Amino acid sequence: MWPEQVHRELAAAGVRIVGYVPDAGHKRLIELCRADRKMRAVVLTTEEDGIGLAAGAWLGGMKSVLLMQSSGVGNLVNVLGMVQVCRFPLVMIVTMRGEQGEFNPWQVPMGRATPQVLEAMGVSVRRASDAKEVAPLVAEAFRREQAVAVLVSQGVIGIKSFQEQTEQ
Repeated sequence: MWPEQVHRELAAAGVRIVGYVPDAGHKRLIELCRADRKMRAVVLTTEEDGIGLAAGAWLGGMKSVLLMQSSGVGNLVNVLGMVQVCRFPLVMIVTMRGEQGEFNPWQVPMGRATPQVLEAMGVSVRRASDAKEVAPLVAEAFRREQAVAVLVSQGVIGIKSFQEQTEQ
């Protein structure tokens, strides 16, 4: 599965800090990172906190990753300016919402705008439309030493249903 492969890539890249906003699409990857004694998984109140966490990790000589959903990208616009100005590497793995099969119409606008928003703020965007593409794109993102977002399509994480949402 892609979460296991991505966890291996994070470990191989030397990631020590994993910032995340709880998300069903990242559930397994979050569990793996939390169980890894070499990684510190930090639950965030909001996605903006992840940029500060990543900056602090970089200043402390550690690698980090930020896990979030596409709806959270809209929260990052102002703080991504810090990444651009300070030029520190930032890897984000973004599970997409608002794509084909989305049950929640509120997810659609930000899901559509996510790539353009990130690119406008100087983040290089890579898209994984197949589970086999996720881990290699994450590995590539760490080699680039810049701001990179790997967008994991809704087809990879699965389509959520209203029934699933009400049972959680």
